[in-house]
Amino acid sequence: MMPLTIAAIGEENIIRHIGGNAETKQHLADLGFVPGGKVTVISETNGNLIVNVKESRVAIGKQMAAKIMI
Repeated sequence: MMPLTIAAIGEENIIRHIGGNAETKQHLADLGFVPGGKVTVISETNGNLIVNVKESRVAIGKQMAAKIMI
């Protein structure tokens, strides 16, 4: 497993684990980041990511992205 922050741009990945406290996990789940789901990094700027998850584009900060393991 590796954090989403080091995923290759354009490569589809499967979410393996979501870290953090219960509030963080729930927030990410509300955005569509759930174990077993697919996520693709669209672009990266200063560690912040724009990703495609559940057919939606979502911008997340590098601290949040580090909690998503693929």
